[in-house]
Amino acid sequence: MANSLLSLTGADALTLINCIFFILGGIVVFMVGMNMMGSNLETAAGKSMRRLMAKATKNRFLGVGTGAAVTAIVNSSSATTVMIVGFVNVGFMTLAQAASVIMGANIGTTVSAFIMALSAAGDAFSVAAVFALIAFVGFVITLVGKGDKIKRIGSIFVGVGLIFVGLDVMSGAVSDMIESDNIRTAVEGMFTALGNGSDAVLTWEIIVLFLLGAVLTAAMQSSAALTAIVISLATQNLISLQMTMCIILGANVGTCLTSLISSVGASVNARRAAMVHLLFNVAGCLIFIWPVAFAGRHIATFLDGFIADTEWQIAIFHMAFNLATTILLLPFVNVLVKLACLIVPEKKGEALTDEIEGLDKRLLKTPAIAVGQVRKEIIRMAEAAYGNYKSALDMLLTGNMGEKEKFAATEKSINDANSYISSFLVKLSLQELGESDEKKVSSFYHVTSDIERIGDYAENIVEYAEKMSEDKAKFSEHAKAEILEMDAHITELYKYVGKTFSEITLKYVPDVEREEAATDAMCEKMQTEHLRRTTDGDCTPEAGAIYLQLAINLERIGDHMHNVANSVKDYAVR
Repeated sequence: MANSLLSLTGADALTLINCIFFILGGIVVFMVGMNMMGSNLETAAGKSMRRLMAKATKNRFLGVGTGAAVTAIVNSSSATTVMIVGFVNVGFMTLAQAASVIMGANIGTTVSAFIMALSAAGDAFSVAAVFALIAFVGFVITLVGKGDKIKRIGSIFVGVGLIFVGLDVMSGAVSDMIESDNIRTAVEGMFTALGNGSDAVLTWEIIVLFLLGAVLTAAMQSSAALTAIVISLATQNLISLQMTMCIILGANVGTCLTSLISSVGASVNARRAAMVHLLFNVAGCLIFIWPVAFAGRHIATFLDGFIADTEWQIAIFHMAFNLATTILLLPFVNVLVKLACLIVPEKKGEALTDEIEGLDKRLLKTPAIAVGQVRKEIIRMAEAAYGNYKSALDMLLTGNMGEKEKFAATEKSINDANSYISSFLVKLSLQELGESDEKKVSSFYHVTSDIERIGDYAENIVEYAEKMSEDKAKFSEHAKAEILEMDAHITELYKYVGKTFSEITLKYVPDVEREEAATDAMCEKMQTEHLRRTTDGDCTPEAGAIYLQLAINLERIGDHMHNVANSVKDYAVR
């Protein structure tokens, strides 16, 4: 094999080097196109993707369909599995749900092979030329188009066009390479040494081809890119269909590296999700490597019987393999999950829960879903801040400071959440977002700040409670009644603000405005009544000073809640 390559003339060697460079360049164009098309389709289909992921929680069959659909949209099983690892890490889906979605992702990725087969179709009619024109049209749209939606459509066109241009560059480079008889002989000799046409036994050559597919896919982190190269080689009869099958089986294992890397540092369930992906793909390859090794030629003959083009045969085999693997292993989802739990045990002290609070950076790969998850975390943060407010008010009115340590821990978690969400929003704002999601991200900065301020005012109330406890001061019954009346309005305000923010609706805005106005009126009433009680001698100076500050703090809590509701006006559908 090495001697055949070394025997090339200087001109042939230069041709070979040029062709290799063009193949590498074609891979770059192909992958840029896939990323451009996938990311823009993903952004455009953000709401649909969220609905799909919600359906995945119902049963394993819907999970498979969801995985296939999402992967077909983003055109990358690696991207899908990475986002699934992220979803499991933040509790968006359970491990069992993730397993079925991962199976579906393997089916969805076969769309790439059919795209490549389409690119290679026909000699007289160049499909690549048509899509090159589409890329140009898309580029023009991105230049002259107005609005994010139009520009995104243009970017999708550019991405689709670049995919076919990249494939054409790779295919053309392989064709140019074998125009030289010396190069063709050398390349054929190299692949013949790897068992071209081996049959009836599982030879070491089959294993080498399998490992070659796994290693190259892991290195490129794209099974689609390797499949494109394999199709180019197969259409020029440089490798047999049986060899192609072995390489594709290896590619299915190699693509697991991306999800394994993404799970490093994640929760135990996220690491288990990546392990399920590896176990599923390895199991499928172990099942099918035997028929490919022993009956590869017979499978090729069978495919020849109803379709002549090699590229379509490869695409059909790729889909049939993943469909069959899913059908065979889908009933054993729970077995795969249990095996993954054995391989990745829970460490002592490590949290294992399906409701993990926090945001995972892996969600940045799916901005539309990340925006929805940020909203959930903000709601949790708001619930914590409101709970602390109620706890602080109870300490103030009863004098019982037993909840002080719990209050402090919650306040710290609110501050930590504010810092983390703000940092996450900075990263999220750098991603490709739809117009509505951009407005949401912009408003979320202010919302988290408002909620954090509510927590701070609750902290002030605790300090007032401590001061009154030290001074043995007490509020009069009239003062307590006014505080409870103000609290009733804040409670109602919180209820309507929560509905407005979580449901993204403006129908509760009149209720929000009414209750916020009521808190303003109560603040004035509390100050007026306090002056009257002071004049009448019904209020001590110590309690009176705190009462005035309390009234202002409660009114400002209402103001910040009001701000949260108003933030929805920027993007809610009217």
